[in-house]
Amino acid sequence: RQRARPIGMADYVVGAYYYPPLEVAAAELGETAGSKLDDDGRNKRTGTMCTASSHIITAVIGSGVLSLGWAIAQLGWVAGPAVLLLFSLITYFTSWLLADCYRSGDQSNGERNYTYMDAVNANLSGVKVQICGVLQYANIVGVAIGYTIAASISMLAIKRANCFHRNGHADPCKVSNVPYMIIFGVAQVFLSQIPDFDQISWLSMLAAAMSFTYSSIGLGLGLGVVHANGGMKGSLTGISIGTVTPMQKVWRSLQAFGDIAFAYSYSLILIEIQDTIRAPPPSESTVMKRANMVSVAVTTVFHMLCGCMAYAAFGEATPGNLLTGFGFYEPFWLVDVANAAIVIHLVGAYQVYCQPLFAFVEKWAAKRWPESKYVTSKVKVPLFQTYKVNMFRATWRTAFVVATTVVSMMLPFFNDVVGFWARWGSGRSPSTFPWRCMWCRRTCPSGARGGCACRCSASDASPSLSPPPRGPLPASSPTSRCTTCSSHNR
Repeated sequence: RQRARPIGMADYVVGAYYYPPLEVAAAELGETAGSKLDDDGRNKRTGTMCTASSHIITAVIGSGVLSLGWAIAQLGWVAGPAVLLLFSLITYFTSWLLADCYRSGDQSNGERNYTYMDAVNANLSGVKVQICGVLQYANIVGVAIGYTIAASISMLAIKRANCFHRNGHADPCKVSNVPYMIIFGVAQVFLSQIPDFDQISWLSMLAAAMSFTYSSIGLGLGLGVVHANGGMKGSLTGISIGTVTPMQKVWRSLQAFGDIAFAYSYSLILIEIQDTIRAPPPSESTVMKRANMVSVAVTTVFHMLCGCMAYAAFGEATPGNLLTGFGFYEPFWLVDVANAAIVIHLVGAYQVYCQPLFAFVEKWAAKRWPESKYVTSKVKVPLFQTYKVNMFRATWRTAFVVATTVVSMMLPFFNDVVGFWARWGSGRSPSTFPWRCMWCRRTCPSGARGGCACRCSASDASPSLSPPPRGPLPASSPTSRCTTCSSHNR
């Protein structure tokens, strides 16, 4: 018998509960069926540390790396690399904590949490879940807008680079990026209809390869400029007062913090990535922790090299976007290759980031209107008989892409959008909720181990500094930090 549990943040608003599919033991499925299904009755997962690392690198080494040179230019040679290293450590530690939240209870046989919101629901409750849901999904919308702007700017940069090469650098080569936003949006409309897009492992590997391509090109071009200049530019404290006003210095420094935070933002999709890893042994959390360590180390090295080399090449004049701000004009074909790689990467990264939001809305609609054929039924596509389209899925995802594209047209400032969304959405949720989840898991009564799902009360706004009490505690005990603890028979 399965317990009823809420599906996400919206359930606390509408009061909807559902019963998940029965989890069937592999021994009960038989040898043939057991080879195709995992312990939760779903298709067997095939992900490994390599595929998980490629997913993470796809999400992290994105368009945010292009603004790191500008961010370091605001902070200087001392604070810039130090802040980069600090955010890498914060990202690794919070991701390490969050990896243990994929399963409730036992890390090998406990109940799976398929999404970030499922993990929060399994450990927290009340207003915390609602806040987390708002932050996560608002941040996904912001990332989608930022990626649309970045992709259009890169496509525009290809056209302008060819124009500069043909007509000279004195030609303004003014071109609108709105048509390129529309092109990117149309491509995303079609790609968003592909079922199980997040399970296409080769796409993430391609996007990761594109990330290394344009990051390496930017690094190489920066190194060439440093060599041509005969030395490194920059100062210990960054852009100086006089070049900018004191207030502008403060604002730019805060924006630099936001840009660096954006460059490390992937905790919100970590659980979804972990759900692609094949069943233990070893446990999914063990594999994910290794993938986190490898990915954060690789991305930190790239961030350091790209950001520091851009600052060394251009100093206080470092552009907000390294490859589209035209710090480099020649060789124009290499700049074109780098910008094309950015576009290819962002096409995949857009979908990887948006899958949790797509899945949440579609799951909520299916539970809200289970009898609606518009929501639940599928129709065959005339030219592709093997492919069936769900009408709600098609209209909802199309509407989302159209909305983010329209907003992108009104906010065509990549650096400002990146900094704003990073400061607003990437601060509290990825760094705060893993701590709260792990605190609840630590204070779960020890007598209820092995499948215990602990939910902290909504009034538990901040954990006590005193150590958790030892031994089993009743759920109703006033000294217990958990108000509900349900044991399941596996």
